Amino acid sequence: MASQIPEQKRVGMVSLGCPKALVDSERILTRLRADGYAMSPDYAGADVVLVNTCGFLDSAKEESLEAIGEAIAENGRVIVTGCMGEEAEVIRARFPQVLAVTGAHQYEDVVEAVHEAAPPSQGPFIDLVPQPDVKLTPRHYSYLKISEGCNHSCAFCIIPQLRGKLASRRIDAVLREAEKLVAAGTKELLVISQDTSAYGVDTRHESREWKGHPVRAHMTDLARELGQLRTAEGAPPWVRLHYVYPYPHVDAVIPLMAEGLLTPYLDIPFQHASPSVLKAMKRPANEAKVLERIAKWREICPDIAIRSSFVVGFPGETEEDFQYLLRWLEEAQLDRVGAFRFEPVEGAAANALPGPVPEAVKEERFARVMELTARISAEKLSAKVGRTLPVIIDEVGEPDEDGDIGATGRSQADAPEIDGQVFLRDVPASLQPGDIVSAMIEEADEHDLFGVIAGD
Repeated sequence: MASQIPEQKRVGMVSLGCPKALVDSERILTRLRADGYAMSPDYAGADVVLVNTCGFLDSAKEESLEAIGEAIAENGRVIVTGCMGEEAEVIRARFPQVLAVTGAHQYEDVVEAVHEAAPPSQGPFIDLVPQPDVKLTPRHYSYLKISEGCNHSCAFCIIPQLRGKLASRRIDAVLREAEKLVAAGTKELLVISQDTSAYGVDTRHESREWKGHPVRAHMTDLARELGQLRTAEGAPPWVRLHYVYPYPHVDAVIPLMAEGLLTPYLDIPFQHASPSVLKAMKRPANEAKVLERIAKWREICPDIAIRSSFVVGFPGETEEDFQYLLRWLEEAQLDRVGAFRFEPVEGAAANALPGPVPEAVKEERFARVMELTARISAEKLSAKVGRTLPVIIDEVGEPDEDGDIGATGRSQADAPEIDGQVFLRDVPASLQPGDIVSAMIEEADEHDLFGVIAGD
């Protein structure tokens, strides 16, 4: 009589925080699936629930605690991991019933905790079947994490305490993963880390053999090699560089964008512009010539989109400092801007700085920054009306009462989930997520574009 293959244990996952945490979640689930676990889409069907937490800001910690509480209420068997896992005593004080708490990117510890909570019930052949990697993003775009940790000691940040010093992945391993993702249908690679510009510093930019030639663990070498990849259609995938500090060698990747090998997009965390505030923040790459460099980048690659984030209300920020930031933003004409009110984070050096900014002043400055950057964004987007732009499709809608179908996508200036979108009307029913189409832009508002597939 044939033996029955035992039913697989099921794991649920709640993933909070940044894309880097999402990559951690994918790796954890990939390991667990290789061990014979199945994934559960809800609390009810899970033998154990993993909550991958964020611990960067106090508000994010509170969101993480709420997620843990919900998972305990709905399921009861909960393992906590991620950045807030470094504060195990806080988690256990509120939720003593959690089964285990591990820190950020401690994959072995998480897998071991799952094995203890819900021992895998592998059949005799399960471990012989190759398991594809788990993806938590749509098939057509993927995050490519190139390093972990950070060597900086910015006054407002505790990432080095949470994730350690910079630890770069081998360049050949990164390129192999990228090649595998593109072969599996990825049309857009989002390169992420805590500091992409510093990639390979910790390994002295060691070289590895790749496709018959040596390649350094360096951002420019990585960008050049990623630009050689091709999708099934024979086109270069879109490659976006995120978390890029404006070190001098960043200039070398702009020509690759002009050549079409890299997506003309840079995510640079400027955080402020006033020299006195940047000094208090202990920000790296604090140089006065950033505006000149941005102008030069735009000469080389006119379509380059630059996104950044800024903190208002940092301790000691004066009205003069804030006015400096507004003038800088007016001159820089950045394409995408996010702003944050300064928020103390337990363990951050900034908490002890003199001159705390009153909450009401933070709110007023935040509103002024958002008003200015919304106007700049609206002006830049309105200049695209009448142009034909490549758009990657994220979602295709259902036909309306007239049979018309709409689709949502993004231009090369738009990273998923953080930037704007392109809304297309009257698309063909054959259109699929991941398709890259030429779209004629008909309208624009402060954040988004509206148009139709060119030729229709």
